[in-house]
Amino acid sequence: MQSTMMDVPLSLTRLMLHATTTHGDARVTTWTGEGSRSETYAAMGERIARLANVLRDFGITGDNRVGTFCWNDQEHLEAYLGVPAMGAVLHPVNIRLFPEQIVYVTNHAEDEVVVVDGSLAVPFGKLLPQLKTVRHVLVTGDADLAAVAADGVEVHRYEEALAAAEPAFPWPEVDERQAAGMCYTSGTTGNPKGVVYSHRSSYLHASGLSRGDVLALSPLDRVLPVVPMFHANAWGLPYGAALVGADLLMPERFLQGAPIAAMIEAERPTVAGAVPTIWNDLLRHGREHGADLSSLRVVICGGSAVPRSLMAGFEQEFGVNVRHAWGMTETSPLASIAIPPRDVADDEERMRIRLSQGRLLPEVEYRLIGDDGGVVPNDGTSLGELEVRGPWVTARYYQEDDPAKFHDGWLRTGDVGTIDELGYLAITDRSKDVIKSGGEWISSVEMENALMAHPDVVEAAVVGIPDEKWQERPLAAVVVREGAALDAAQLREALSAQFAKWQLPDSFTFIDAVPKTSVGKFDKKVLRRRFAEGDLEVRTLPHE
Repeated sequence: MQSTMMDVPLSLTRLMLHATTTHGDARVTTWTGEGSRSETYAAMGERIARLANVLRDFGITGDNRVGTFCWNDQEHLEAYLGVPAMGAVLHPVNIRLFPEQIVYVTNHAEDEVVVVDGSLAVPFGKLLPQLKTVRHVLVTGDADLAAVAADGVEVHRYEEALAAAEPAFPWPEVDERQAAGMCYTSGTTGNPKGVVYSHRSSYLHASGLSRGDVLALSPLDRVLPVVPMFHANAWGLPYGAALVGADLLMPERFLQGAPIAAMIEAERPTVAGAVPTIWNDLLRHGREHGADLSSLRVVICGGSAVPRSLMAGFEQEFGVNVRHAWGMTETSPLASIAIPPRDVADDEERMRIRLSQGRLLPEVEYRLIGDDGGVVPNDGTSLGELEVRGPWVTARYYQEDDPAKFHDGWLRTGDVGTIDELGYLAITDRSKDVIKSGGEWISSVEMENALMAHPDVVEAAVVGIPDEKWQERPLAAVVVREGAALDAAQLREALSAQFAKWQLPDSFTFIDAVPKTSVGKFDKKVLRRRFAEGDLEVRTLPHE
């Protein structure tokens, strides 16, 4: 028996039109460093139509790729909404990739037009001669267009192009399974891999993000996506906010603790999202200089494990609820979020649950696979690699066959952990980062969190290093708070309350900063390479 329901596509075209009409009075505000500039969704809707006409004049129709090389701002949001709505494919290029990787992903995606932030015109211009498929560049702001020049490429000022275009566009009825956008992984091993999102997956993801069991977004909210729009679609926050008519606050390139604090105090966001390194910087700034963060009802934090010290610091000192989430570029990215059950009264148990990766959302089916290839039970103790599938989980990479990443229709996440009887996921490590010492596993994530709970530790990363007797032993790389005196013996003593003697690290190195990937995660392969090359000063204690 078939249903009697209409078959209407779930498209970003529909999302954009709803946002700019029904919620036309909502606003997008871009921080300038000293203040802000603002526009209503309705006025932005006309600008989006003009942009679509500009792109159509450039020959962009269905399936053509339009890249962006931008910070989080209004113009980037216009492309975010307009490019998929006209039936083309949006490709936000990660500006923090190495130059050769930027060239690779732009050529691999076959971007034909790129919208470039004026502040990034010079670095982009240096790469432009190597971008084989780019025919047009739209530059925002008042940058010198001479910085963006290459044979066969036409360069235009964004505002001038929009002003000359028609203010209305014949929006198409887009197939919901058609490509809407694409993002590339951060390329920590080999070249970045492309993930192509459909209109349907992006619409469903925006709806899921907005639900009460995730962020409960509404027109009453002001959403601050600090996470870059080139990083897994800013975790879906721009689409989720637009869908429900929440205001969007864009931080542009001002991503340090001081300007983020100033923007929060001036613009009063209610919801925000960023990786732990950003929130750590804001927490330090707030402690040293004071900050009014009282407008925030919830902060979503992911990308890497959230330290207990960070979560407790925001809650106890600033009254801000940090909500741990987990996902990947391959999962659109949101897959799970940590909200304790209503009947958990014990503070320590609530914190344990909040520090977990939380429950997988109903759209994301999951299982843990053990070393023998079988499914392990959800008992809170059995370890396995997490595999997922669902309507916003990728089934393959763009133009690349990677069978090792997919297993019987499931995505192998590379994350190792446990799931308890209530469905709470606790990731203990990446499969490539877990430390095996004497046949037993040591969680680098748990040890990092314990180290960063020390009041004199700013950052800490733990990696496995070769050991002749035990196969691997942990090396703790630690960044000490300025002005503090801390040595290896004191750190190991501090860890001894939480870890067995055989798990405690024997080797410590004190560094100025933990190296990070293009999306702000700890880059452990750099630490391993520096250790192998003898570039780290290591203090080794007697093994206990």
